[in-house]
Formats: sequence, structure tokens, C-alpha cells
Amino acid sequence: MQDVWHLMQQQSWFFLMTVGLVSLCIGSFLNVVIYRLPKMMETEWRNECKIILGNEDNKQSNAKPAFNLVTPRSTCPSCNTQIKAQHNIPVLSWLLLKGRCAYCDSSISARYPSIEMLTAASSLWVAWHFDATPQTLLYIVLTWALIALIFIDIDKMLLPDQITQPLLWLALLAAAAGLTIAPVDAIVGAAAGYMSLWSVYWLFKLLTGKEGMGYGDFKLLAIFGALLGWQSIITIVLLSSLVGAIIGSIQLSIQGKDKATPIPFGPYLAIAGWLTLFYGTALKDWYLSILGV
Repeated sequence: MQDVWHLMQQQSWFFLMTVGLVSLCIGSFLNVVIYRLPKMMETEWRNECKIILGNEDNKQSNAKPAFNLVTPRSTCPSCNTQIKAQHNIPVLSWLLLKGRCAYCDSSISARYPSIEMLTAASSLWVAWHFDATPQTLLYIVLTWALIALIFIDIDKMLLPDQITQPLLWLALLAAAAGLTIAPVDAIVGAAAGYMSLWSVYWLFKLLTGKEGMGYGDFKLLAIFGALLGWQSIITIVLLSSLVGAIIGSIQLSIQGKDKATPIPFGPYLAIAGWLTLFYGTALKDWYLSILGV
């Protein structure tokens, strides 16, 4: 393993090729996470409600087949035929099958290869920008998790604790290991990130009686605060608000929906935080120049 890591550090092409291929496979797995994790959470919530209400049917619960990130095997949503390994190669299989099922010829969404390519491209950008370092591996894992969070939030208006909480601990442990910022700065950054949106949430709720965002957004900003420090919070919030306002307005106008239609804030927050990893200083200077400071 040390020899492979040394080769990656010495040969950038080998490092980038490895990151690209692994990330394509991870992108395929992220498609599973994006689809199945919300369903798993919904099943868990329903079971908990049955227990609380005293309506649990143990025999019926035990009879249900396992459904998790591993079981059952992936199947075609149209004909329910199990997908063979040769038909599940990231991007390539979709292209060879011309975007159709090998068994029933039904259309396969282009979203699947798009997520795989997005995962590979964004991971390669991280690898190219930070080179073969432990920080790069940390930021690549962060990138994978953010992609899953973005699409789950788009689909379900949800940022699962199963992803955000481990990420927060990973960011804090990375600081403790000396990979990012000082541990004290990471703790303060996490607290500042969480409390800033928490305060906005409650202020908005007291004024309007409505919930402007979810608790997952607080945790997501806490993750970036733990990685980049409290100084990055304002930059991330401003950038995410700007991007969200522009894209959200365009989306609502195209879809013809009312302005009161809820829009997930998590994707914009994730994109803004991810960009701040690379261009935090430049973005802050840009904001200051606009303000004339």
C-alpha cells in the first residue's frame, strides 16, 4: 500500500487515473444511496410510529425482505429483472445499451451516468488542485458525500443525519490529526456554522410562523465551519444565497410554480462550501471589493 501511495505521489497521471476510475465506481454506488437511503429512512420512521402507536405486527415485519444499500441487487425499474454486472459498468454500460434496458428495452434515465460522471469530474478537480496528499483524500470523500446530499435534498427536501453527522465528526477528527485547521478553530467553526443558520431559522419562524430551512442545513454549514474555520461562514452563506436566488428564480419561472414553493437550500450550501475549499480567499476579496472595503 505504501508503494502504491508513493507511486501516486511521484506520478500524477497514475494518481489522477486512479481517482477517476474509483470515483466512477463510487458514483454508481451514490446512485444507490440517493435512491435507497430515503426509502430506508421512511421505513424506519414507519416502524417507529407503529411501535409508538402499538400497531406493530411482528410477523408481518419479519416477513418483509431486507432492503438496504446492499440488498436486494439492483433491478430494472420497468421489468424488475436483476441487472447483471456487465450491464452495470459506470457510464460505459449506459452508452453501449444506448440508454435502454438490456431486457425490456425501456428507457434508462440519463441521471445515472450523469451522477457517475459528475462524481469522477469533481473528484478529479480536487485531486488536480491539491495533488496526492492526505487532505486530498479527505476532500474527495467530502465531495462524494456532498453529491449524495445534493441529490437527496433535490428529491426529498432532506439532508440525512446518516451522512451529515459522520462528515462532521470526520472534519473535527481531521483537524485533531493536523490535516486541516487548528482543532480549536474547527470546533468554533462548527459551532458558528450551526448556530448562525439556527438563529436565522428561529428568527424567520418567529416573524412568519413558517420554517425557512431544515436542521440538515445547520449541520451542513457546521461541517464546512469545522473544515475551513468560522471565517469562511459568511462567504459560504452569501455565495449560497446568491446562487440559490438566481437558480431558484429561474427554476420557478420555467416550471411555472408559485414563489412560495419550497426550494431545497442544501444543494446551494453544498456547492458554495465546496467552491470555498478552492477559492475561499478570492471569493472573500471579491465580496470586499463589491462593498468597497
